[in-house]
Amino acid sequence: MSPRTVCLGWHWLPYRYSRTADDVNGAAVARFPNSLGDLGRRAVAAAYGDGAVSYEPHVALINFYEHEAHLGMRQDKDERANDPIVSLSIGDDCIFRFGNTDNRGRPYTDITLRSGDLFAFGGPSRFAYHGVPRVLPNSAPRGGRHHTWLAQLNASRHRAVLAPHKPRAAAVFTI
Repeated sequence: MSPRTVCLGWHWLPYRYSRTADDVNGAAVARFPNSLGDLGRRAVAAAYGDGAVSYEPHVALINFYEHEAHLGMRQDKDERANDPIVSLSIGDDCIFRFGNTDNRGRPYTDITLRSGDLFAFGGPSRFAYHGVPRVLPNSAPRGGRHHTWLAQLNASRHRAVLAPHKPRAAAVFTI
C-alpha cells in the first residue's frame, strides 16, 4: 500500500507542478503556510549554516502512511535542482531508508525517524534514493504517520530554483 498525499502551495503531478489538483478534482491547492516555510528554513540553517537564508520552500507534499503503507526507493529529481529537501515526521516511527545517488540498491542506511524529527538533505546527497520501507505501528499515541516534504520552486517555471549550499550528506533534528 502506498501513502496518500495532500499538497500545499503547489500540487505535484508526475513531472510537473500545478496550482490546481488536476488529477483529483481540479480544485485550487491550499496555500503554503509561512510557519511551515520558517520551520524548513530553520532545519536547512541547522544543517547548512548561513547558506540557508535563500531557502524559500513553496510546496509541501504531505504523505499519510497507514500501518501497512510504504514508499519504495525513489529520487526527488523532477525539480532538477540542488535545493535541500526537508522532511518533517509526525506520528508513528518509521524506518527511513537513505541511499546513494546511483541506484536503489546498497549502500543505504536505515534510520528510525520519530515524531518531531526533521531530516534535511541537500548538496551531493540531494538526489539520493530514499524511501520508507515500513512504519512501526502504534509507536505514537494516535497511530498513523505523516511525512511532510518541503521543496523550493520557481513559480514562473514550475521547477526548483538552484541555490548553492555547503555540501553535507544529511542531518536529522528533533523539534
